[in-house]
Amino acid sequence: MSYWGYKPYVSVSERQAKALKAVNKAKKKGVNYSPIEPYRGAVAKTFWGKAWCSNLEQYSDYENRLPRGRAYARNGSVIDLKINAGTVQALVMGSSLYQVSVHIKALPQARWKAACADCASSVASLIELLQGKLSKAVMERICTPTTGLFPEPSEMAFDCSCPDWAGMCKHVAAVLYGVGARLDQQPELLFTLRHVEAKDLVAQASAAKPKAAVGTKSKKVMADADLADVFGLDIAAPIAEPPVRKIKTTATKAAVKLVAKKTAVDKGAKKPSLKIPKVTTAKKTVKVTQVKTLYANEKKRP
Repeated sequence: MSYWGYKPYVSVSERQAKALKAVNKAKKKGVNYSPIEPYRGAVAKTFWGKAWCSNLEQYSDYENRLPRGRAYARNGSVIDLKINAGTVQALVMGSSLYQVSVHIKALPQARWKAACADCASSVASLIELLQGKLSKAVMERICTPTTGLFPEPSEMAFDCSCPDWAGMCKHVAAVLYGVGARLDQQPELLFTLRHVEAKDLVAQASAAKPKAAVGTKSKKVMADADLADVFGLDIAAPIAEPPVRKIKTTATKAAVKLVAKKTAVDKGAKKPSLKIPKVTTAKKTVKVTQVKTLYANEKKRP
């Protein structure tokens, strides 16, 4: 039985049972929903989700509807929620299954450029962006109300298939809280929702990074291991040069042999033959006179 066009109240357990039934029915048809799972405590756990919810709660236009919507989001009534450029499409289980649409205007380019310029002063934010992260300073800047990425009431329009005449019904409020919970898992969707690219922050930071003067060295040099972590490179260790080996020429070897023979004569050994053979190499024949000269030099040594 309904009163004044409204359907009778449905308990939480009934809504959850109906929500589960609707999800299973969709699966049989090959449709995959992306639900906001039931949870306890705060709607959002990370900086992104908390900032989104805080932005909603600061507007007095929504304060009467948000508590009911928060309860719906907590108990798993949002059975499907998809975020695309400028829109959020959702299904919310109430007394019936309702379709909810949230339309958000694109972020003004002047506002986005100003945010990028403010974030570009931090070199650390560039490195974190390359790693798929954002520094706290950057997050705080782009989450600032009225000047950041979060929309104001005038930038949003809602539509719900329920009979509630209010601009924001509890089902819409549940979807908005569901967006906060989804940003906990996929913060990059905030950029998608506002029609901007996160890579613009990287480009702005790169342009703002001062270049080292010619002939000067930077005071900070990243180690090979740091470069490998940031850019995903495999930096090989330097190859050691092979040790230099001293190679004696054939002529030098011949001179050493002659000195050894002379030493043996000095000690009273049998006089060896001092006939100097002709020494050959792979390329040319070494003249006997060269060997004699080497032998004479060796004799003069003490």
